[in-house]
Amino acid sequence: MTSKSAPQAEPELQTVRIVITGRVQGVGYRAWLQEEAEELQLQGWVRNRTDGSVEALVHGDKKKVDDLIRACHKGPPLSRVDKVTVEPAKYDGQSGFRIEKTV
Repeated sequence: MTSKSAPQAEPELQTVRIVITGRVQGVGYRAWLQEEAEELQLQGWVRNRTDGSVEALVHGDKKKVDDLIRACHKGPPLSRVDKVTVEPAKYDGQSGFRIEKTV
């Protein structure tokens, strides 16, 4: 009896906009999030907002995006995360994960 291996499923891709509030500016949150995203091989960007929040657009394998969202609830050591809001978004098509200018 021969066993057939199941065909490899394509990863389910997801794009989300994440807004993190709390003490998230001036504590290395953007650099931390960029490093986490790159480690997970995700695409997108992160930036500060003038209202004191941090915003990110994240695209990639759904499981890895979910892993990053979970990590955002904790953040880097000096941060204090009060709230993480996630909503579906459209991928901008750019590769890599970059830090954008404040808006």
